[in-house]
Amino acid sequence: MSTIPVYRWRLAPEGYATRRQLRTLGLRPGGQDVAAELQRPRRRRGPLVAYLYRIDRAKPVRPMTPGRATALAKAMLARRTCPKCRRDAGYCISTSLGMCPACAYPEEQRAA
Repeated sequence: MSTIPVYRWRLAPEGYATRRQLRTLGLRPGGQDVAAELQRPRRRRGPLVAYLYRIDRAKPVRPMTPGRATALAKAMLARRTCPKCRRDAGYCISTSLGMCPACAYPEEQRAA
């Protein structure tokens, strides 16, 4: 079992990037394993960990196809639609409520 190198926050060498950093470069990990780990110490809990990938092994992001765009639009519409009143809220409904605020708190809506 091989161990991966661990670097402290902001001290990783050039050539490594997180998933987000790869995405801003128009890249994706492309199936490669985690190359290194970045740790940011915290006072009361364990360290924050970010996984690093090699930039030279990353692949370009796959282009958005019309089918994927349609599927993404349907998924976002489902996240915005209230399951109780079936209206489009215009924003993603909170999963903690499970419905739009008007349906979750009907007595407050009548008072206003």
